[in-house]
Amino acid sequence: MKILLLEDDIILNELVEEFLISLGHDVNCQYDGLEALDTIFENSFDILLLDVGTPTLSGFELLQELRERKNNTPTIFITSLNDVVSLEKAFNIGCDDYIKKPFDLKELQIRIDYLKAIKQIEKNDIVPITANYQYDYANAIVIKNGEKITLSKKESKILEYFLKNKNRTISFEELTNNIWQYDTIPSNATIRTYIKNLRKILDENTIVTIKGLGYKFES
Repeated sequence: MKILLLEDDIILNELVEEFLISLGHDVNCQYDGLEALDTIFENSFDILLLDVGTPTLSGFELLQELRERKNNTPTIFITSLNDVVSLEKAFNIGCDDYIKKPFDLKELQIRIDYLKAIKQIEKNDIVPITANYQYDYANAIVIKNGEKITLSKKESKILEYFLKNKNRTISFEELTNNIWQYDTIPSNATIRTYIKNLRKILDENTIVTIKGLGYKFES
């Protein structure tokens, strides 16, 4: 998985980075909140590991900015804060998990693996879409009754986002903020074209239009 690590303690940052790399993850290390925010907007990550007390922009402020922009990348806070108020704030902002310092690296691995499972982050696996369809993350291919259909870069990103957010209404704005990020902002007509192309490949009723709101991926 591709993981962004924001931690301003250099020693802890290096320790966690080495551990995650040993597990086979691709790790981007950051020490400053604003720089981390720019990196997140310029790249796509599977999981964010955010320290709370970081320079220029705290982990709380960073995640709040992301959630306001409809970026729903799964996030684990890493913090030395032990009070219930901070814990409540973290989850109200929109984190998925919370780990307190000091922590055992094995605990971090367990939490990452759990988040991977519940968010269906399976970049190297072939996963079912419906009874007759599968998706190959590694090669961006839909397998339809044995036939392999290669998706374009944007089609694959849209499908992967839908797979991570099944049975939830996703607006045009959310798709734009999570798929295009720093690219040229697409028109609603452009997004509809990508959806139309995916519908031609998948079962017709897999991607449902929610009038005035966006789309829902039903699987």
